[in-house]
Amino acid sequence: MKKGWQLGAVSLIILPVLASCGSQPRQQTSTRETLKLMQTSDLTTLDSTNQATLPEFSTLVNTTEGLYRLNAKDQPVAAMATKVVKPTRNGTQYVFHIRKDAKWSNGDPVLASDFEYAWKRAMNPANKPVYTYIFSGIKNADQINAGKKAYQSLGIAATGKRTLKITLDHPMTYFNKLVTVPVFLPQDQKFVTKVGTKRYGTNATNTVSNGAFKITKWSGTNDTYTLVRNKYYYDQKSIKLNKINYVTVKDSNTAHNLFADKKLDDATISGVTAKSLQTNKDIKHVRKAWTYYLQVNQRSGQPLKNKKLRQALSLVINRQQLTKNVLADGSKPASSFVSPGTATDPTTGKDFSAETSYATNVNLAKAKKLWAAGLKAANIKGTVNLQLVGDDQDVTKNVAQFVQKQVEQNLPRVNVTIKNVPDKGLQSLKTAGEFSLSQWYWLADFADPVNYLGVLQTGNAMNSGHFSDATFDKLVNAAKQSNNQTTYWRYLRQAEERLQTQTGIIPLYYVNESHLVNPKLTGVQYHSGGQADYTRASFE
Repeated sequence: MKKGWQLGAVSLIILPVLASCGSQPRQQTSTRETLKLMQTSDLTTLDSTNQATLPEFSTLVNTTEGLYRLNAKDQPVAAMATKVVKPTRNGTQYVFHIRKDAKWSNGDPVLASDFEYAWKRAMNPANKPVYTYIFSGIKNADQINAGKKAYQSLGIAATGKRTLKITLDHPMTYFNKLVTVPVFLPQDQKFVTKVGTKRYGTNATNTVSNGAFKITKWSGTNDTYTLVRNKYYYDQKSIKLNKINYVTVKDSNTAHNLFADKKLDDATISGVTAKSLQTNKDIKHVRKAWTYYLQVNQRSGQPLKNKKLRQALSLVINRQQLTKNVLADGSKPASSFVSPGTATDPTTGKDFSAETSYATNVNLAKAKKLWAAGLKAANIKGTVNLQLVGDDQDVTKNVAQFVQKQVEQNLPRVNVTIKNVPDKGLQSLKTAGEFSLSQWYWLADFADPVNYLGVLQTGNAMNSGHFSDATFDKLVNAAKQSNNQTTYWRYLRQAEERLQTQTGIIPLYYVNESHLVNPKLTGVQYHSGGQADYTRASFE
């Protein structure tokens, strides 16, 4: 997610109440309240077509709606679409009708063409998109990503003012969950064209939304901003809040102090702060489909292209100590890429993460043998210099220092340097391949293992480590193209197991967020995949 990015989204919990089709906005009759929230890094854009960061996704969840959103049980329900659609033509075609009372925050109607425009922008190379892989399975998406077809050929078309047809290359059992991800949101084509594609989403003035709230007081660089009610939103009855104020807070102790001073209603904490507050009456543990891991640079010429060196690194990291002493927020040691609670394998009745987990106990003797063999195979004579990069949050820095100490103390001839930079700088370093190890995470966009495994396929924009394995790619592709539950889950299990044997990444821990929450705050939906939805929240 993020979605890793931060990565990454998209859920509301109450079915829409159909509003009048008249031109006048619905009167606001609900209680007016202000909710105070935090982000752990600054918001840099609200253009859903070329970014996939946590601040972006968490804001979009509360300002913009796609065809569907998620309900309290993490299942898709109608949002801009009038109903949840069943596919035709052997599972390869979906026809949606856009609700007539849907409007943008500037009063423009939400049209089927707004979806076509946004989805194709998200595939347009000129737009420098980062999330194109997720379109795989939609007609021509793979060929577009491979540069073999034009982005305009994507299988989405507005066949009427409010009629949208989506065509797939093959049936996708997870399609309805897939389109709840923010990259599949619409954009007001008329407005984006007016302000210009380079300026759209760069500040409040150049942004519009079709959800319960719209953004204000955001210059594009400031660390505070406000969401206010969108007077054109079709379901005004369900909205109890008047405003949502956001502030960037990168330090857990600061977050705690702001909560204690009643300047935050929901504060995310970790590390020493979280450890000291585990018995606090306001603590809330939020289990997420979220895995924190090390991306390993496997480009040609990089020392960690050698598998044995990667395996050695994984074996010296004490994940139990990391989660207990460094994080101390209820997070658990990771023993697979897909996190627990993401999905139950219906063919076995078991949690997918549990049935594909592997041993992550520290094994120094084995690690040293692998390290020596790897150095020899890679013809490395002197010291191995590794650069560990990450963002500038305090928790990231603490984890980096722990990893650095574990590696340098337990393996010979290795030096680990740490570089913490803001999100934009981090992405630049990763794109340029200027790292050995990168601290990253994957927060599932939708609750299915394919959402994790797909990001590590060869050529995926999220695969900054350039892990590439033909067998893994083949297994993930086979799962994506399967319309049979038995084969679908079998291929996914085999893909996870292959990833582990190749040490394509180094999983560290499963994120278990610790929140300090105002006891009067109700109606928040903390979805396992994606971001928290505050649009139907209220204060008792």
